[in-house]
This record gives sequence, C-alpha cells and structure tokens, in this order.
Amino acid sequence: MSEHNPATGGGSDVKVPVLIGAVVALLGANIYLYTQIDHVKADFADFRKSMVTEVASLKETSTVSTQTARRSLTTLKDELETARRQAQMAVGQARVEAQKHTEELTRRVAVEQAKQTAAVKTELTESLANVEKSATSKISEVSTEVGAVKTEVATAKSEIDKTSADLRRVRGDLDGTSSLVATNGKELDTLKRLGERNYVEFNLNRSKEPRKVGDIMLTLKRADPKRNRFTIEVTADDKKVEKKDRNINEPIQFYVSKARQPYEVVVNEVKKDQIVGYLASPKVQTSRN
Repeated sequence: MSEHNPATGGGSDVKVPVLIGAVVALLGANIYLYTQIDHVKADFADFRKSMVTEVASLKETSTVSTQTARRSLTTLKDELETARRQAQMAVGQARVEAQKHTEELTRRVAVEQAKQTAAVKTELTESLANVEKSATSKISEVSTEVGAVKTEVATAKSEIDKTSADLRRVRGDLDGTSSLVATNGKELDTLKRLGERNYVEFNLNRSKEPRKVGDIMLTLKRADPKRNRFTIEVTADDKKVEKKDRNINEPIQFYVSKARQPYEVVVNEVKKDQIVGYLASPKVQTSRN
C-alpha cells in the first residue's frame, strides 16, 4: 500500500528551475567567455600583424641604414685613400722643394763665403800693408828717437863729466876719509846722477826741537852768516853729537850702526837762523861688525 508524500514532491519542483537557471547562467558565461576569447584572438592577431609590419619596417629601415652606412664607409675609405695619395704626392713635392731649397741655400752660402773670404783677404792685405807701412814709420821714428836719446845721453854724460871735474874732493872730519862735495844745486844733481849715495836736501831753521832729515835728526844750534859758520847737533842711534863751529861745504861725517860707510852732512849756505844743505847716506845699509 503506497502513501503519497506531499513534502517530497514540492522539493523536486523547486530544484528543477534552479538547475535550469544555473545551466542557462553557465551557458551565458561560456558564451561571454568565448566572445572575450574571440576578441582577445582578434586583438592578438591585430597586434601580431602590427608587430610583423613593424618588424618588417625595422628590417627595411635597418637594411637601408646598413646600406647607407656601407656607402658612407666606402665613401670614407675612398676619401681616405684619396687623401693618402694626395699626402704622398704632397710629401714627395715637399721633398723635391726642400731639396731644391737646400741646394739653393748651399749655393748662396758658398757664394757668400767666397765673397767674405775675398773681402777678408783684401782687408788682410790692406791691413798688412798698413801695418808694414806703420811699422816702417815707427821704426824710423824709434831710430830717430834712439839717435836723439843717444845724443842726449852723450850730452848728459859730457855735462856729468864736466861737472864731475868741477866737483871737489874734500877731506872730512873723520881721519883718512874724503868725499866729493857739491857746492850748489847743479853739482848736487850730478852727484845724484852718479848714483853712488842717497841724497836728501834740507832747509833747517834754528829750533830747540830736532828735525828729521832722512833717517837721522838735526838741530840747528847757531848760525853765523857773516863768517859762514854754524853749529848743529846730530842725533843718530839714540845718541847726540854736537858739531860745533863748522864751515860751509865741509863734510860733517859720522857713523851709524846700520852702515859701514859714514853719513855726511854738507851745508852749502848759512843764513840768519837758517842753514841749507844736504844729507848723503850710503846706498847699502849693512850693519858694521
């Protein structure tokens, strides 16, 4: 015996519409999905076509650029080769011109050297002639001067000989000692020319203080012009010796420690409180033993 269940039947009726709706929704979703896929395929196809076109364009551009670059490179190579050939030609021409310039300079230098050599030779010849002429003139002048000097020497010797003959040899105040005495300036010059002794002229005034004459000291104590007599004090080697009441042109002789020959004081003129004369000392100053 079967029983009818109203609850079960009502549930089946509800599920069917839901199932149909789900199927319809699924179909719609699939249709939408397929539609979107078609769109994507179409877009991808367009993109692919665009990419192919772009790649082809890039290839073409690259090919053109490569060809242009190759042409430019070829042009540069040609220009470089042309420049190299021109440079070689220029170098060759420069060498030729440099060689010509060098040869021309060498020729000019040779010509200039020849001119200078000729000028120097001419100048040397003229200078040598002038030197010879000047030397001849100088020799002539020197010969004339030598002749004149010889004449002067002969004249001077003659005068010295004549004056020497006039000189008097007077005995001094030292025993056995005499010497030539000058009585005036001319005779004193003759003694100086003979060169046997050193001569120092003096003009001595009367004073209490001694005066240096040569390497000794003299003091005039008294002068008598009327009688031509005088008194002096000689200081030498730290010693004082009075020479009293002496005459003019009388050699007053004395020794000093540094000379073997005597010193001489000669008075040629006596004035009031003044005497004029000279000191004669040996040329060789050697101590006496």
